[in-house]
Amino acid sequence: MMIRNAVISDAEQLMRLTQQVERESPFMMYEANERQISADKQKRMIEDLTSVENSTIFVAEVDHGLVGYLLAIGGSSNKTKHSAYIVVGILQEFQGKGIGTALFNELDRWAKGKLHRLELTVITENSAGINLYQKAGFKKEGTKKHSIYMDGKYVDEYYMSKLLEG
Repeated sequence: MMIRNAVISDAEQLMRLTQQVERESPFMMYEANERQISADKQKRMIEDLTSVENSTIFVAEVDHGLVGYLLAIGGSSNKTKHSAYIVVGILQEFQGKGIGTALFNELDRWAKGKLHRLELTVITENSAGINLYQKAGFKKEGTKKHSIYMDGKYVDEYYMSKLLEG
């Protein structure tokens, strides 16, 4: 397994990976086929996120194929540019194999000296995700009540964050 920065030539694979993660996981924001993702949109996202200092995309690669990703989307205003919102997705068959931990370790290395705060939200029923985030040093800050509607009911999300030294 290799964790590395996403590059423009990853756009097609990243598009397919994102689509598959959204098909496999009920915990992603978008459901399967809910949004139109294209290789061109992925290229623009890679360009946009890698062109600013407080944003990036990491990918996990196994046998020359992408199996996971982590986006750090930095704040755009002067008051929020010290923080980044995290989005992570890993193919189901590769979960529980240390890929999430490796992605977060790479995030920590990259963020050191750049950012002060990392943040994310997670559906309260996503125990595997919560465990990964806590293992990576994230703490629960609060609960967004009824923030997501899925499977015919409203569910809560936790706000989680990690404060970085420096």
